[in-house]
Amino acid sequence: MTDQPQEGVRPASRPALSPSRAADFKQCPLLYRFRAIDRLPEPPSTAQLRGSVVHAALEQLYGLPAASRGPDTAKSLVQPAWEKVIAAEPDLADELGAELQVQLLEEARALLAGYYRLEDPTRFDPQSCEQRVEVELADGTLLRGFIDRIDVAATGELRVVDYKTGKAPPEARAQAEFKAMFQMKFYAVALLRSRGVLPTRLRLIYLADGQVLDYSPDHDELLRFEKTLMAIWRAIQSAGETGDFRPKASRLCDWCPHQSLCPVFGGTPPPYPGWPEKARAQAISHPTQPAA
Repeated sequence: MTDQPQEGVRPASRPALSPSRAADFKQCPLLYRFRAIDRLPEPPSTAQLRGSVVHAALEQLYGLPAASRGPDTAKSLVQPAWEKVIAAEPDLADELGAELQVQLLEEARALLAGYYRLEDPTRFDPQSCEQRVEVELADGTLLRGFIDRIDVAATGELRVVDYKTGKAPPEARAQAEFKAMFQMKFYAVALLRSRGVLPTRLRLIYLADGQVLDYSPDHDELLRFEKTLMAIWRAIQSAGETGDFRPKASRLCDWCPHQSLCPVFGGTPPPYPGWPEKARAQAISHPTQPAA
């Protein structure tokens, strides 16, 4: 549902709502702007890199025949998964240093070993892993995201699975759990609208904590949540018209990578570049200008 690029115009995706960016806007509209519109760089943390490695290894694991998905195989996939993660950023390994890199990969192997205490990947075949979903809601809100895993039972029941590899700080744990379930309901709405099927179960697998959280949404609940997503997107578009993305201080500010640009901390945001959809329309009208 993205627009096709026109000749002379660099391809640009239509602005859409993802679980992460929706959570950003709810947490702090200015954080949303920095990430979704300004696209300010954020060096990945070691926790994020470790999570990317584990996700990539699990995706590769489920690409193998079921009988081959033993624990030793999972551990053997960590190195190629790491190489896949750093392929886009060759300097990343040097920046981390050899010692930290070894520690990161060992931690990834430990998380994968713990995974086998929560699920047995040799006993089932998922329908898809790292599945891209994109669907337009009735009011024009475009949802977009990637689902870690989708399982479909022989009876047609659908299960949405997401792996969590990090431990939230105690001060932010409640917020992290809320964001995780927000993300799962987002995917449930996207699948309900794209497939016409109500997901029977939403499963969060906390590899670091060794816990599995299952939740079964009902149809009316997802319809209400769909309206919430529409309202968030309307609020984002309204802010986008004027660039009025106001900061919202909270205890989560302690983990924000953009404090130096935030007025709450005495900083000044960069000049507002304009709402991406408008910049893209201007690029189509004037093909010599790059699209946003």
